[in-house]
Amino acid sequence: MGKSLVEMAAELVSTQINTTEMNTDEISQALNNTFQTLKNLQDAEVSGQQVGESQAGPVMDPAKSIQKNKIICLECGESFKMLSPKHLRSHDLTLKEYRAKYGFTARQPLCARALSEKRSKSGKKRGLPENLRKSIAARSGKKKK
Repeated sequence: MGKSLVEMAAELVSTQINTTEMNTDEISQALNNTFQTLKNLQDAEVSGQQVGESQAGPVMDPAKSIQKNKIICLECGESFKMLSPKHLRSHDLTLKEYRAKYGFTARQPLCARALSEKRSKSGKKRGLPENLRKSIAARSGKKKK
């Protein structure tokens, strides 16, 4: 006799917990999402329907996908410190297409908030904002001539 959906979901989430640090809410959400996905797959198999990418929505609310120490890919649910173009290519998306698909602005960094803050502080420490202002002023001075 095969495993039940609950057993399979628990096994999958248990493996995920071993590789990713998760709090109890994240574990509960992962169990529910995994169980629901397995149930949808089983229902589709029984009815003979194809389960396509177009039927599946985002893994979670896009606004909640960018967290303090991780960003969750809305295509597959994996968590990263930064979404790389290489990973998005595995979903046949570019960074621009991913942002447009899920409603992020073009300036929204696709990385964990902590990493974004660290980069911002580092840039300010090196004087990037001031150097940028000088560069813009120099360029705008050349265009006026």
